Amino acid sequence: MKHNFKITFILISIFLLSQIFGLYALNKDMTVNKNMTTGKIESVSYNDPIIGERPEMNSTEAFWYMISAIVIGTLILLIIIRFKKVKLWKAWFFLAVLMTVSTALGIFLPGIIAFGIALTLVIFKILKPNFYVQNISEILMYTGIAYLFVPLFKLKNGVIMGVLLLVIIAIYDAYAVWHSKHMVKMANFQTEAKLFAGLTVPYKPKENNKVDIKVTIPSGSDFKSVEKSEKIAILGGGDISFPLIFSGIVMQSLIMEFGVDKTLAFFETQIITVFAALALLLLFIYGKKDRFYPAMPFISAGCLIGYGIIMLIQLI
Repeated sequence: MKHNFKITFILISIFLLSQIFGLYALNKDMTVNKNMTTGKIESVSYNDPIIGERPEMNSTEAFWYMISAIVIGTLILLIIIRFKKVKLWKAWFFLAVLMTVSTALGIFLPGIIAFGIALTLVIFKILKPNFYVQNISEILMYTGIAYLFVPLFKLKNGVIMGVLLLVIIAIYDAYAVWHSKHMVKMANFQTEAKLFAGLTVPYKPKENNKVDIKVTIPSGSDFKSVEKSEKIAILGGGDISFPLIFSGIVMQSLIMEFGVDKTLAFFETQIITVFAALALLLLFIYGKKDRFYPAMPFISAGCLIGYGIIMLIQLI
C-alpha cells in the first residue's frame, strides 16, 4: 500500500471535497436559459470571472487552447529550472494562485472581498505554509481553473473534447513519469523552492506546526521524504483539476442535451466523482511506497466509467 490508512483516507477525502465543491460552484453560477414559448432549454451561461471576460471560442478551440497552455507552461518551467530562477518561479506561482483563488471566491463574494481573501491566502501559502492554508487554497485554486475553462466547452462536441482531453493527459502523464522523467526534474526544483501545486498531507507535523512542502508533478501522485525524519503524502494538481473540468463539462451537457434539471445534473455528475476517487484509491492500495506514479491514467479511466454509467441512466 502506498500510504497508511489515515493518510490515504485524508487524501481521498480532500479529493472528493475538491470535486464536490468545484461542481457546486459551477452549478451555483450557472444560468439555464429556456425558450419563453416552448420552455425548451436553449443554453447555459455563466457570469464573467472577476479577473475579466473569458475568450470567445468553441469546444475544439478550447481543447487546443488547454493543450497549448500545458505545453508552453511546461517548457517555461523547464527553462526556469535550467537557469535556476527560483524567484521567477515564485512570482509566477504567486500570480497563478492569486488569480485562480480570487476567481473561485468571486463566485460567492464581491470582487474586492474575494481578491483580499485570495491575497491573504497566497501570502500565507508562500511565506508560512501549513496543512490548512495549503489544501484550502488548492481546493479553491482548481475550482477557479474549472470555472474559467468549463464554460468554453458548451457546444455539442464539448463532451467529446473533454474525453479526448482526459485521454491525452493520461498518455502524457504516463510518458512524463515513466519515460522522459522530466516531471521528476520539475518536482526536485519545486522542492527546493518549497512551493507545491497540489494537496499535501504530512505524516508527522513538525512541532512548530509548519510543513516543508515536497512537490510533485502537475498530474501525478507520490511522496518522498523532505527530511529523513519526515514524510509528506502529496497529490498533484492535475489529478484534481482535469477530472473536475470533465465533470463540469458533463454536468452542463446533461442540462443542455438531455434536459436534466440543474440540481439533478449536479447529483448525477457525482457518479464521475465517485469512480474517479475509487480509481485513485486503487492506485494508493496497489502502489508501492517511495515511487512516482502517473495518477491520470487511473483517474481518467474512473471518469470514463462514471460517464458511461451516467449515459446508461439517460437511456433508461
